[in-house]
Amino acid sequence: MQLRKWGVAFLPAFLCLAAPALGQEVAAEAPVPDKGDTAWMLTATVLVMLMIVPGLALFYGGLVRTKNMASVLTQVISVASLAMIMWVMVGYGLSFGGDWNQFLSTGKFFLAGMTSDSTAATFTEGVVIPEFVFVAFQMTFSAITVALVVGGLVERMKFSALMVFALLWLVIVYYPIAHMVWYAGADEATTGLIFGWGALDFAGGTVVHINAGVSALVGAIFLGKRIGYLKEPMPPHSLSMTLIGTGLLWCGWFGFNAGSALESNGVASLALLNTFTATAAGVLFWMLAEKVTGHNGSLLGACSGAIAGLVAVTPAAGNSGPFGAILLGALAGFVCCLFVMQMKPKLGFDDSLDVFGIHGVAGILGSVLTAVTMLPALGGPGGEDYALGAQLWIQVKSVLVAVVWAAVGSAIAFGLAKLVTGLRVSPDVEREGLDLGEHGERAYNY
Repeated sequence: MQLRKWGVAFLPAFLCLAAPALGQEVAAEAPVPDKGDTAWMLTATVLVMLMIVPGLALFYGGLVRTKNMASVLTQVISVASLAMIMWVMVGYGLSFGGDWNQFLSTGKFFLAGMTSDSTAATFTEGVVIPEFVFVAFQMTFSAITVALVVGGLVERMKFSALMVFALLWLVIVYYPIAHMVWYAGADEATTGLIFGWGALDFAGGTVVHINAGVSALVGAIFLGKRIGYLKEPMPPHSLSMTLIGTGLLWCGWFGFNAGSALESNGVASLALLNTFTATAAGVLFWMLAEKVTGHNGSLLGACSGAIAGLVAVTPAAGNSGPFGAILLGALAGFVCCLFVMQMKPKLGFDDSLDVFGIHGVAGILGSVLTAVTMLPALGGPGGEDYALGAQLWIQVKSVLVAVVWAAVGSAIAFGLAKLVTGLRVSPDVEREGLDLGEHGERAYNY
């Protein structure tokens, strides 16, 4: 199957609705979901949810100052919840609802016409999963992507502004990119632009990580620096919380990556193994980069390196052998550490929790170098006729489109949110902390 050959992650569904049976013979030929595949995809969906709450919430929450912990937890759970409601109402329809053009789908708004018997195609001819499961799985991707953006904005953005931004951003940025990368239409004019190029993105290097990283960078520039940034200490208030969050993210990422096979099969097992190895390499090589630059290997570095490795392997999870995944994770850990510790202070922007420095940078590295991990010499699934140069150019083009779309769309969303609510809390609220100033509560009362 050509799509399987390219290793593109989601066969986003023409969504194979089971046709009403005209006779017993037709009904017998309709594909029926396998209970094993269905059970795995239900599990994978719940694992991705684990990444958001509590995983990402605790990872981000531990990195901010005590006075802002509750605000971060509130922001993550709130934007994720908004994304879930939006997905069922319009997001699924605009991303995967039916043929329209290369940038958006149309149809199935509010999941109209969908029943428990509706099915979605997978990579294997004649193999399907329940469409509701596909909807839920993709819903968690949209929820975690908008929640990731929060990390670049914490400790100074109004809650109301964040919610307005999230609503606009999902429509302007996320749904079009998801469609462009993962939707196979009936012809070239209705297939997603990037999908049609044959780009490799197994589980969301462009859709999730480049998207979130670039958007967070744009937001950080719109908001400006936190009061006291680079002038007074702003250490994480609880690295213990951050380590717990890291572990939950790593565990949930198995659903994120292995679930993107859409079946319980050998490709899912490869993606699972690569998620182990790339992450471990990211941990070790971030700490090595710390040592090389004259610092001690740190717990914060280990947690950051784990996320860098996870991000880098996401587009390559099913498009790489385990050794290729190790190389990706190692490179991401080392390069992201150098960017965060040396480049970011020189550039002067305040991406609070390094969403661009980790998700953006590692997402770009992983998305481009997925073309390299396909090489049989690295254990990749590319055949004898695999053309590295051509695929590398496709990956670069795809990254450029994702970066530009996310940057322009985010600027529009932040600009409109600023007009509606203003973006930033007052200096007094920022000094007091957003826990009390925005939400009237503390994370800790002792």
